[in-house]
Amino acid sequence: MKFTAAQLAQLLNGSLEGDPDVIVSRAARIEEAGEGDFAFLDNSKYEPFIYKTKASVLLVGKTFQPAHPVKPTLVKVENVRDSLAYLLQLVDKVNHSNGAEASGEVSVHASAKVGVGTTIGTYSVIEEGAVIGNNCIIYPQVFIGRNVHIGDNCLLFPGVRIHFDCVVGDNCTIHANAVIGADGFGFAPQDDNSWKKVPQVGNVILENNVEIGACTCVDRAAIGSTVIRQGAKLDNLIHIAHNAEVGKNTALAAQAGVAGSTRIGENCQIGGQVGFAGHLTIADGTRIQAQSGLSSNVTKPNTALFGSPAIGYKDFIRSHVVFKQLPDLQKKVLELEKRLKALEGE
Repeated sequence: MKFTAAQLAQLLNGSLEGDPDVIVSRAARIEEAGEGDFAFLDNSKYEPFIYKTKASVLLVGKTFQPAHPVKPTLVKVENVRDSLAYLLQLVDKVNHSNGAEASGEVSVHASAKVGVGTTIGTYSVIEEGAVIGNNCIIYPQVFIGRNVHIGDNCLLFPGVRIHFDCVVGDNCTIHANAVIGADGFGFAPQDDNSWKKVPQVGNVILENNVEIGACTCVDRAAIGSTVIRQGAKLDNLIHIAHNAEVGKNTALAAQAGVAGSTRIGENCQIGGQVGFAGHLTIADGTRIQAQSGLSSNVTKPNTALFGSPAIGYKDFIRSHVVFKQLPDLQKKVLELEKRLKALEGE
C-alpha cells in the first residue's frame, strides 16, 4: 500500500511540513528507516535519530519543533501512537486481503457451512457440522474439527488446530500452530501407581475479539467449557488448562501457564512465565510481574504482585534490596554475637 505524505496527513487529520508528494509504502523504526519508509517519534530519547534518519515521512506530535533541520517530511498529529496504530491496521488489511484461495486440495465436509467472502487455504480440513462465518481467512494446513463454530471476520494462520465442538467468536485471530481444544490434563491415580485417563468431553469458548498467539494451547474442559472472555489477548507459547477462565480484556505474556479451574479476572496484566496453581480466583485488574508464581487467591482488585510465591510488588522490591545484602548482614550479625558474648563474659 502506497501513500503520499499529503494522503497520510489527510487520513490522520494532521498537518504537514515538507514535501506533500513524497511516497511511502512501509513502516520502519526511526533508526533503521530508509527511503520510502514512514517512521514515528513519540519518545524524546529517540529525537537524535530524527536528524539523521533516512525515512521519507515521520509522524510526530502536534507541538513538536525540531532543534535542527530535518530531511523527512513531518506529519504532525494529535496522538502519534494512535495514528501509527491506525496506519498499521490499514497495512495489515492489505497484507491479508487476498487470503489463501480455496483449491481442490481443500477438504470441506458436505455438511459444513462456510460463509460469504471466506477463503480457505490449501490442505486445510473442515470437518462434519463445522460452521464458519463471513469474511474469514483460513490459511493453509488449518484443521477445523467436527461441529466447531467460528464467527465472522476471523483470521486463522497456518497450522492452527481447532478440535471438535469448540466455539470461536467474531473478529478473533489465532496465530500459527496454536491448538484450541486439545484434551485437558486429566488422569486419575490407580492403586498400582499407574494413571487412568479421565475423558475430556467439554469444549473451549473464545468470545469476540480474542487473539491467541503462536503455539499457544487452550485445553478443552473435562466437563463444561474453558473460556477466554471478550477482548482477551494471549501471547505465544501459553498454556491454559482445562476449565480455566481468562477474563475480559486480560492480557497474558509469553510462556505463562494457568492450571486447571483457575479463574483470572477482567483487565489483568500477566507478565511472561507467570505460573498459576489450580483452582485459584484472581481479582479484576491484578498485575503480576514476569516469572512470578501464584499459589493462593488474589481477592483485592488492582493488586500488583511479584515473586514466587508472589507477594505485594512493593514488598518484593523492598525484600529484594535486603536479600542482596544478606551476606553483609550475616557478617554483621556474627560480629554482634561475638561482641555480645564478650560483654556477657565480662
